[in-house]
Amino acid sequence: MRKRILLMLCLGAVPMMAAQQSMPLVTKVPAGKWAIVMHGGAGVIERSSMTPERDAAYRAGLDEAIHAAAKVLDANGSAVDAVEAGLRVLEDNPLFNAGKGAVFSADGRNELDAAIMDGRTMKAGAVAGVTRTKNPISLAKAVMEKSQFVLLSGVGADQFAASVGLQQVDPSYFFTEERWDSLVRQLKREGKPIPPRPAGAPPAPAKPIAQLETPAAHKWGTTGIVVRDRAGNIAAGTTTGGLTGKEFGRIGDSPIIGAGTYASDQSCGVSATGTGEYFIRLTVARTICALVQYKGMRLQDAVNDVIDGQLTAMKGDGGVIAMTPDGQIAWGFNTPGMFRARLVEGGTVQMGIYKDEP
Repeated sequence: MRKRILLMLCLGAVPMMAAQQSMPLVTKVPAGKWAIVMHGGAGVIERSSMTPERDAAYRAGLDEAIHAAAKVLDANGSAVDAVEAGLRVLEDNPLFNAGKGAVFSADGRNELDAAIMDGRTMKAGAVAGVTRTKNPISLAKAVMEKSQFVLLSGVGADQFAASVGLQQVDPSYFFTEERWDSLVRQLKREGKPIPPRPAGAPPAPAKPIAQLETPAAHKWGTTGIVVRDRAGNIAAGTTTGGLTGKEFGRIGDSPIIGAGTYASDQSCGVSATGTGEYFIRLTVARTICALVQYKGMRLQDAVNDVIDGQLTAMKGDGGVIAMTPDGQIAWGFNTPGMFRARLVEGGTVQMGIYKDEP
Protein backbone atom coordinates (compact mmCIF):
# COMPACT_ATOMS: atom_id res chain seq x y z
CA MET A 1 0.00 0.00 0.00
CA ARG A 2 2.85 2.39 0.91
CA LYS A 3 4.50 1.77 -2.48
CA ARG A 4 1.21 2.41 -4.23
CA ILE A 5 0.74 5.74 -2.45
CA LEU A 6 4.31 6.79 -3.27
CA LEU A 7 3.73 5.87 -6.91
CA MET A 8 0.51 7.90 -6.99
CA LEU A 9 2.30 10.88 -5.52
CA CYS A 10 5.01 10.63 -8.15
CA LEU A 11 2.41 10.44 -10.90
CA GLY A 12 0.46 13.36 -9.47
CA ALA A 13 -2.65 11.26 -8.91
CA VAL A 14 -3.33 12.25 -5.31
CA PRO A 15 -3.40 16.02 -5.96
CA MET A 16 -5.73 15.40 -8.91
CA MET A 17 -8.13 13.41 -6.79
CA ALA A 18 -8.12 16.05 -4.08
CA ALA A 19 -8.88 18.78 -6.61
CA GLN A 20 -11.93 16.88 -7.84
CA GLN A 21 -13.48 16.37 -4.41
CA SER A 22 -14.92 18.84 -1.95
CA MET A 23 -13.76 18.69 1.63
CA PRO A 24 -16.28 16.49 3.49
CA LEU A 25 -18.29 17.62 6.47
CA VAL A 26 -18.22 14.93 9.15
CA THR A 27 -20.68 15.38 11.99
CA LYS A 28 -23.37 13.56 13.94
CA VAL A 29 -26.15 15.31 15.86
CA PRO A 30 -27.18 13.90 19.26
CA ALA A 31 -30.73 12.55 19.56
CA GLY A 32 -33.32 15.05 20.72
CA LYS A 33 -31.44 18.08 19.41
CA TRP A 34 -32.37 20.10 16.35
CA ALA A 35 -29.94 20.74 13.51
CA ILE A 36 -29.77 22.94 10.40
CA VAL A 37 -27.61 22.82 7.30
CA MET A 38 -28.00 25.38 4.51
CA HIS A 39 -26.45 26.62 1.29
CA GLY A 40 -26.50 29.85 -0.67
CA GLY A 41 -25.38 28.54 -4.04
CA ALA A 42 -22.36 26.91 -5.66
CA GLY A 43 -20.17 27.98 -8.55
CA VAL A 44 -17.00 29.87 -9.37
CA ILE A 45 -16.58 31.39 -5.92
CA GLU A 46 -12.92 32.08 -5.14
CA ARG A 47 -11.07 34.28 -2.64
CA SER A 48 -9.41 36.18 -5.46
CA SER A 49 -12.78 37.40 -6.69
CA MET A 50 -14.25 38.38 -3.32
CA THR A 51 -13.42 41.51 -1.36
CA PRO A 52 -13.22 41.07 2.44
CA GLU A 53 -16.33 43.22 2.74
CA ARG A 54 -18.30 41.08 0.31
CA ASP A 55 -17.09 37.88 1.95
CA ALA A 56 -18.30 39.20 5.30
CA ALA A 57 -21.65 40.25 3.82
CA TYR A 58 -22.37 36.77 2.46
CA ARG A 59 -21.42 35.17 5.76
CA ALA A 60 -23.65 37.62 7.62
CA GLY A 61 -26.54 36.74 5.31
CA LEU A 62 -26.14 33.03 5.96
CA ASP A 63 -25.82 33.66 9.69
CA GLU A 64 -29.03 35.69 9.79
CA ALA A 65 -30.93 33.02 7.88
CA ILE A 66 -29.71 30.07 9.93
CA HIS A 67 -30.59 31.86 13.17
CA ALA A 68 -34.08 32.62 11.84
CA ALA A 69 -34.58 28.88 11.37
CA ALA A 70 -33.02 28.19 14.79
CA LYS A 71 -35.47 30.57 16.48
CA VAL A 72 -38.36 28.45 15.21
CA LEU A 73 -36.75 25.25 16.43
CA ASP A 74 -35.90 26.71 19.84
CA ALA A 75 -39.63 27.32 20.26
CA ASN A 76 -40.27 23.61 19.50
CA GLY A 77 -41.41 24.49 15.98
CA SER A 78 -41.45 21.97 13.17
CA ALA A 79 -38.74 21.32 10.63
CA VAL A 80 -41.07 22.55 7.87
CA ASP A 81 -41.66 25.90 9.59
CA ALA A 82 -37.93 26.31 10.21
CA VAL A 83 -37.19 25.69 6.52
CA GLU A 84 -39.64 28.40 5.54
CA ALA A 85 -38.28 30.88 8.09
CA GLY A 86 -34.66 30.43 7.04
CA LEU A 87 -35.28 30.65 3.32
CA ARG A 88 -37.51 33.71 3.59
CA VAL A 89 -34.50 35.57 4.98
CA LEU A 90 -32.37 34.57 1.99
CA GLU A 91 -35.19 35.49 -0.41
CA ASP A 92 -35.25 38.96 1.11
CA ASN A 93 -31.46 39.37 0.85
CA PRO A 94 -30.39 40.76 -2.57
CA LEU A 95 -26.98 39.08 -2.34
CA PHE A 96 -28.56 35.72 -3.10
CA ASN A 97 -30.25 34.49 -6.26
CA ALA A 98 -33.68 33.98 -4.71
CA GLY A 99 -36.53 36.45 -4.30
CA LYS A 100 -35.22 40.01 -4.33
CA GLY A 101 -31.93 39.82 -6.19
CA ALA A 102 -32.95 36.94 -8.43
CA VAL A 103 -31.29 36.71 -11.84
CA PHE A 104 -33.08 37.72 -15.05
CA SER A 105 -34.35 35.59 -17.90
CA ALA A 106 -33.39 36.49 -21.47
CA ASP A 107 -36.56 38.57 -21.86
CA GLY A 108 -35.78 40.64 -18.74
CA ARG A 109 -38.02 38.95 -16.19
CA ASN A 110 -37.43 37.52 -12.72
CA GLU A 111 -38.95 34.04 -12.75
CA LEU A 112 -38.77 32.37 -9.34
CA ASP A 113 -38.86 28.71 -8.39
CA ALA A 114 -39.15 27.05 -4.97
CA ALA A 115 -39.92 23.72 -3.34
CA ILE A 116 -40.41 22.30 0.14
CA MET A 117 -40.88 18.73 1.38
CA ASP A 118 -41.91 17.32 4.75
CA GLY A 119 -40.02 14.12 5.52
CA ARG A 120 -42.53 13.06 8.17
CA THR A 121 -45.58 13.02 5.88
CA MET A 122 -43.82 12.84 2.49
CA LYS A 123 -45.95 15.77 1.38
CA ALA A 124 -44.37 18.33 -0.93
CA GLY A 125 -45.16 21.63 -2.60
CA ALA A 126 -43.38 23.48 -5.39
CA VAL A 127 -43.77 26.48 -7.69
CA ALA A 128 -42.05 27.56 -10.91
CA GLY A 129 -41.98 30.77 -12.92
CA VAL A 130 -43.46 32.92 -10.15
CA THR A 131 -43.23 36.68 -10.84
CA ARG A 132 -45.37 38.44 -8.22
CA THR A 133 -45.23 36.48 -4.95
CA LYS A 134 -42.75 38.10 -2.55
CA ASN A 135 -41.62 34.86 -0.90
CA PRO A 136 -41.86 31.83 -3.20
CA ILE A 137 -40.86 29.40 -0.42
CA SER A 138 -44.01 30.40 1.48
CA LEU A 139 -46.01 29.77 -1.66
CA ALA A 140 -44.47 26.31 -2.06
CA LYS A 141 -45.42 25.57 1.56
CA ALA A 142 -48.97 26.79 0.89
CA VAL A 143 -49.21 24.48 -2.14
CA MET A 144 -48.17 21.60 0.10
CA GLU A 145 -50.53 22.43 2.96
CA LYS A 146 -53.51 24.10 1.28
CA SER A 147 -53.96 22.40 -2.09
CA GLN A 148 -54.24 18.92 -3.55
CA PHE A 149 -51.31 19.62 -5.89
CA VAL A 150 -47.54 19.39 -5.72
CA LEU A 151 -46.33 21.78 -8.44
CA LEU A 152 -47.89 25.02 -9.72
CA SER A 153 -46.38 27.37 -12.29
CA GLY A 154 -46.54 30.87 -13.73
CA VAL A 155 -49.60 33.07 -13.48
CA GLY A 156 -51.63 30.31 -11.87
CA ALA A 157 -49.12 29.93 -9.04
CA ASP A 158 -49.28 33.67 -8.31
CA GLN A 159 -53.08 33.56 -8.44
CA PHE A 160 -53.10 30.74 -5.91
CA ALA A 161 -50.71 32.74 -3.71
CA ALA A 162 -53.07 35.70 -3.72
CA SER A 163 -56.03 33.44 -2.95
CA VAL A 164 -54.39 32.20 0.26
CA GLY A 165 -53.30 35.66 1.36
CA LEU A 166 -49.60 35.63 0.51
CA GLN A 167 -48.04 39.03 -0.17
CA GLN A 168 -47.97 40.08 -3.82
CA VAL A 169 -45.53 42.66 -5.21
CA ASP A 170 -44.90 44.45 -8.47
CA PRO A 171 -42.30 42.49 -10.49
CA SER A 172 -39.93 45.46 -10.18
CA TYR A 173 -39.55 44.59 -6.47
CA PHE A 174 -37.14 41.79 -7.43
CA PHE A 175 -34.91 44.05 -9.55
CA THR A 176 -31.29 44.68 -8.59
CA GLU A 177 -28.79 46.57 -10.73
CA GLU A 178 -26.12 43.91 -10.34
CA ARG A 179 -28.31 41.11 -11.72
CA TRP A 180 -29.55 43.31 -14.55
CA ASP A 181 -25.98 44.17 -15.50
CA SER A 182 -25.09 40.46 -15.47
CA LEU A 183 -27.90 39.78 -17.93
CA VAL A 184 -26.89 42.64 -20.25
CA ARG A 185 -23.25 41.53 -20.31
CA GLN A 186 -24.18 37.92 -20.98
CA LEU A 187 -26.57 38.76 -23.82
CA LYS A 188 -23.93 41.01 -25.40
CA ARG A 189 -21.38 38.17 -25.27
CA GLU A 190 -23.89 35.83 -26.90
CA GLY A 191 -24.92 38.37 -29.54
CA LYS A 192 -28.54 38.30 -28.41
CA PRO A 193 -30.95 41.25 -28.18
CA ILE A 194 -31.12 43.13 -24.90
CA PRO A 195 -34.67 43.58 -23.59
CA PRO A 196 -35.96 46.95 -22.39
CA ARG A 197 -35.15 47.90 -18.82
CA PRO A 198 -38.02 46.53 -16.69
CA ALA A 199 -40.92 48.85 -15.95
CA GLY A 200 -40.73 50.24 -12.44
CA ALA A 201 -36.98 49.65 -12.11
CA PRO A 202 -34.91 52.53 -10.74
CA PRO A 203 -33.06 54.75 -13.23
CA ALA A 204 -29.82 53.37 -14.63
CA PRO A 205 -26.74 54.35 -12.57
CA ALA A 206 -24.71 57.36 -13.65
CA LYS A 207 -21.60 55.25 -14.16
CA PRO A 208 -21.36 51.68 -15.46
CA ILE A 209 -21.94 48.99 -12.90
CA ALA A 210 -18.52 47.52 -13.73
CA GLN A 211 -16.95 50.55 -12.08
CA LEU A 212 -18.91 50.08 -8.89
CA GLU A 213 -17.82 47.75 -6.10
CA THR A 214 -19.63 44.51 -6.92
CA PRO A 215 -18.91 40.87 -6.14
CA ALA A 216 -17.74 38.37 -8.69
CA ALA A 217 -21.00 36.83 -9.82
CA HIS A 218 -21.38 33.10 -9.38
CA LYS A 219 -23.56 31.55 -12.02
CA TRP A 220 -25.86 29.56 -9.76
CA GLY A 221 -27.06 31.21 -6.58
CA THR A 222 -29.81 28.79 -5.59
CA THR A 223 -30.46 28.75 -1.84
CA GLY A 224 -31.54 25.79 0.24
CA ILE A 225 -31.88 24.35 3.73
CA VAL A 226 -32.35 20.98 5.41
CA VAL A 227 -33.60 20.81 9.00
CA ARG A 228 -34.08 18.17 11.68
CA ASP A 229 -36.37 19.22 14.52
CA ARG A 230 -36.32 17.97 18.11
CA ALA A 231 -38.81 15.24 17.24
CA GLY A 232 -36.32 13.86 14.71
CA ASN A 233 -38.32 14.84 11.63
CA ILE A 234 -36.58 16.05 8.47
CA ALA A 235 -37.66 18.77 6.02
CA ALA A 236 -35.91 20.33 3.04
CA GLY A 237 -36.49 23.41 0.93
CA THR A 238 -34.90 25.16 -2.05
CA THR A 239 -35.60 28.55 -3.62
CA THR A 240 -33.99 30.23 -6.63
CA GLY A 241 -34.18 32.74 -9.44
CA GLY A 242 -32.75 30.12 -11.79
CA LEU A 243 -30.18 30.70 -14.49
CA THR A 244 -29.13 34.09 -15.89
CA GLY A 245 -30.43 34.52 -19.44
CA LYS A 246 -32.69 31.46 -19.35
CA GLU A 247 -35.06 31.17 -22.31
CA PHE A 248 -38.38 29.61 -23.28
CA GLY A 249 -39.69 29.28 -19.71
CA ARG A 250 -36.77 27.07 -18.66
CA ILE A 251 -37.23 25.41 -15.27
CA GLY A 252 -34.32 23.89 -13.37
CA ASP A 253 -34.08 21.24 -10.70
CA SER A 254 -34.98 23.31 -7.63
CA PRO A 255 -38.78 22.84 -7.81
CA ILE A 256 -38.50 19.25 -9.06
CA ILE A 257 -39.10 16.90 -6.14
CA GLY A 258 -36.38 14.24 -6.18
CA ALA A 259 -33.99 16.28 -8.32
CA GLY A 260 -33.13 19.47 -6.44
CA THR A 261 -35.24 18.94 -3.33
CA TYR A 262 -36.19 15.84 -1.35
CA ALA A 263 -36.96 14.79 2.23
CA SER A 264 -38.01 11.55 3.88
CA ASP A 265 -37.75 10.41 7.47
CA GLN A 266 -36.95 6.98 6.04
CA SER A 267 -33.73 8.19 4.42
CA CYS A 268 -32.60 11.84 4.36
CA GLY A 269 -33.24 15.39 3.25
CA VAL A 270 -31.35 17.09 0.42
CA SER A 271 -31.22 20.52 -1.21
CA ALA A 272 -29.13 21.00 -4.34
CA THR A 273 -27.55 23.83 -6.29
CA GLY A 274 -25.86 23.74 -9.69
CA THR A 275 -26.59 23.10 -13.34
CA GLY A 276 -30.17 21.98 -12.99
CA GLU A 277 -30.38 19.91 -16.15
CA TYR A 278 -27.81 17.44 -14.78
CA PHE A 279 -29.48 17.27 -11.38
CA ILE A 280 -32.79 16.47 -13.06
CA ARG A 281 -31.29 13.71 -15.23
CA LEU A 282 -29.58 12.11 -12.25
CA THR A 283 -32.46 12.76 -9.80
CA VAL A 284 -29.64 13.80 -7.49
CA ALA A 285 -31.58 14.45 -4.28
CA ARG A 286 -33.55 11.21 -4.36
CA THR A 287 -30.56 9.17 -5.50
CA ILE A 288 -28.52 10.27 -2.48
CA CYS A 289 -31.37 9.33 -0.16
CA ALA A 290 -31.87 6.00 -1.95
CA LEU A 291 -28.22 5.10 -1.41
CA VAL A 292 -28.71 5.77 2.30
CA GLN A 293 -32.03 3.95 2.53
CA TYR A 294 -31.46 0.89 0.36
CA LYS A 295 -27.69 0.40 0.34
CA GLY A 296 -27.12 1.49 3.93
CA MET A 297 -24.43 3.99 2.95
CA ARG A 298 -23.22 6.70 5.31
CA LEU A 299 -24.66 10.03 4.23
CA GLN A 300 -21.30 11.61 3.36
CA ASP A 301 -20.35 8.56 1.28
CA ALA A 302 -23.66 8.79 -0.60
CA VAL A 303 -23.11 12.49 -1.26
CA ASN A 304 -19.57 11.84 -2.51
CA ASP A 305 -20.76 8.99 -4.74
CA VAL A 306 -23.30 11.22 -6.48
CA ILE A 307 -21.49 14.58 -6.57
CA ASP A 308 -17.85 13.56 -7.01
CA GLY A 309 -18.77 10.45 -8.96
CA GLN A 310 -21.94 10.45 -11.04
CA LEU A 311 -22.39 14.20 -11.46
CA THR A 312 -18.74 14.87 -12.24
CA ALA A 313 -18.61 11.95 -14.70
CA MET A 314 -21.57 13.50 -16.54
CA LYS A 315 -19.66 16.83 -16.54
CA GLY A 316 -22.31 18.47 -14.41
CA ASP A 317 -21.39 20.89 -11.66
CA GLY A 318 -22.84 21.99 -8.36
CA GLY A 319 -23.33 20.69 -4.86
CA VAL A 320 -25.73 19.57 -2.15
CA ILE A 321 -26.40 19.77 1.55
CA ALA A 322 -27.98 16.79 3.29
CA MET A 323 -29.10 15.41 6.65
CA THR A 324 -30.53 12.14 7.99
CA PRO A 325 -33.07 11.67 10.78
CA ASP A 326 -30.40 9.90 12.84
CA GLY A 327 -28.32 13.07 12.81
CA GLN A 328 -25.76 12.72 10.03
CA ILE A 329 -24.98 16.01 8.27
CA ALA A 330 -23.09 16.20 4.98
CA TRP A 331 -22.32 18.48 2.09
CA GLY A 332 -20.36 18.12 -1.10
CA PHE A 333 -19.65 20.13 -4.25
CA ASN A 334 -17.40 19.88 -7.31
CA THR A 335 -17.16 23.63 -7.94
CA PRO A 336 -14.56 26.10 -6.62
CA GLY A 337 -16.92 27.14 -3.84
CA MET A 338 -20.32 26.84 -2.21
CA PHE A 339 -21.87 29.14 0.37
CA ARG A 340 -22.70 26.81 3.25
CA ALA A 341 -23.37 26.72 6.98
CA ARG A 342 -24.56 24.40 9.70
CA LEU A 343 -25.79 24.80 13.25
CA VAL A 344 -26.58 22.18 15.89
CA GLU A 345 -28.62 23.00 18.98
CA GLY A 346 -26.32 24.19 21.73
CA GLY A 347 -23.44 24.84 19.33
CA THR A 348 -22.14 27.65 17.17
CA VAL A 349 -22.50 28.25 13.45
CA GLN A 350 -19.87 26.58 11.28
CA MET A 351 -19.60 28.22 7.89
CA GLY A 352 -17.61 27.99 4.67
CA ILE A 353 -17.47 29.50 1.20
CA TYR A 354 -14.31 28.26 -0.48
CA LYS A 355 -13.10 24.81 -1.42
CA ASP A 356 -10.39 24.61 1.24
CA GLU A 357 -12.73 25.36 4.16
CA PRO A 358 -14.09 22.35 6.12
